[in-house]
Amino acid sequence: MSAFVLRDAQVVNEGRTLHADVLIRDGYIERVAGEGIGAVKSARDFDAKGRHLLPGAIDDQVHFREPGLTHKEDILHGSIAAAAGGITSFMEMPNTVPQTLTQELLAAKYALGASSSVVNHSFYMGVANDNLQEVLRTDPKTVCGLKAFLGSSTGNMLVDDPVTLDRLFREAHMLIAVHAEDEPMIRANMARAVQRWGEAIPMEEHPRIRNAEACYASSSHAVALAKEHGTRLHVLHISTARELELFDAGPLEGKKVTSEACVHHLWFTDAQYAALGSRIKWNPAVKTKEDRDAIRRAVNEGRIDVVATDHAPHTSEEKELPYAKCPSGGPLVQHALVAMLEMMHDGVFTLEQVVEKMCHAPARLFAVKERGFVREGFKADLVLVDIDAPWTVAKENLLYKCGWSPFEGQRFRARVLNTWVNGSLVFADGKVDGNVRGERLLFNR
Repeated sequence: MSAFVLRDAQVVNEGRTLHADVLIRDGYIERVAGEGIGAVKSARDFDAKGRHLLPGAIDDQVHFREPGLTHKEDILHGSIAAAAGGITSFMEMPNTVPQTLTQELLAAKYALGASSSVVNHSFYMGVANDNLQEVLRTDPKTVCGLKAFLGSSTGNMLVDDPVTLDRLFREAHMLIAVHAEDEPMIRANMARAVQRWGEAIPMEEHPRIRNAEACYASSSHAVALAKEHGTRLHVLHISTARELELFDAGPLEGKKVTSEACVHHLWFTDAQYAALGSRIKWNPAVKTKEDRDAIRRAVNEGRIDVVATDHAPHTSEEKELPYAKCPSGGPLVQHALVAMLEMMHDGVFTLEQVVEKMCHAPARLFAVKERGFVREGFKADLVLVDIDAPWTVAKENLLYKCGWSPFEGQRFRARVLNTWVNGSLVFADGKVDGNVRGERLLFNR
């Protein structure tokens, strides 16, 4: 395995920025030296002067579509795009084909990850109304969490049986991550939209069909169940100002109920449906500027604990279908970090806050072993960025298998230059080394 000395980097870590050299060897960060590191035999020197070195980002919510939906994407392509975007670890969702509802299917996904992912990986165990015994067999030391869809999903993954939900929250021995939208409310809203518009529902109706009331009803119910049973609950992709009252501000330590914001809810607003249409159709929906700004404030005050992507690609042909048939979701892993750094340039977040929410906090929230920090003895998952190297997103620089991005045409001021995964240089000179393989994430639980 190669050794590297990253020289004269601005190391952003644990709330401060330190000018230092960093030695990577045998997959680990061996030394972080503010006074500099002399010549190291057999190590490759890497000039990082004027650049910022960050821990690799940990994305707690992606959909890489394998198995069964690989016409949209697969683990190899998704992980390549992640590496180019500075994401060195991902946690992937169970709504594939087949859905990850048994321990055997979960093991098969881990085998796929080991054989094809260029970054580190974990996979959620899926919850359905009828697989609770399988769910309770999940090993918390080797699996990131349990995933329950409380709003619509594909196939058998909507968990709407109250007895199952109560047992899940009462008996689960590890983190439960939830997609929280009230399905009966959404169906009623959809019926009214069909009555008014027929098959020609405008995309602008999406945040009214999947509205704030549906989000709050479901997330508040999940939080109430968690508090009743003392469950470790993580509510994904908060999209409304009202939901924020459900979560405590302040440090992550000691919280049993935590929350996530996704980059698209921090960036887009409903005013952009007219221009971008289905490209910003996600579930939960992108909502008002007031909602977006409230979520941004919640990130800063610690009411939102982590920032992720909910990367969920579909083909261009699928996204061009009429509203009722057009799937929700879009590709984000290649551009999430630079989008957050763009918001840093705009004064929304500091650089240290970006690192906290995308690197440190996910590592602490999930108790990820030896990752998420630039620390001696930790795995060498690192990202070198130039925060002042403007570039524009265009089709020719996209690495998504689906071949499109909601950020096409966007000029970003920051650029990911290099990414290391377990000490291997996986991204350099605009190219990803597809021969690198990441590791399975482990958890200190």
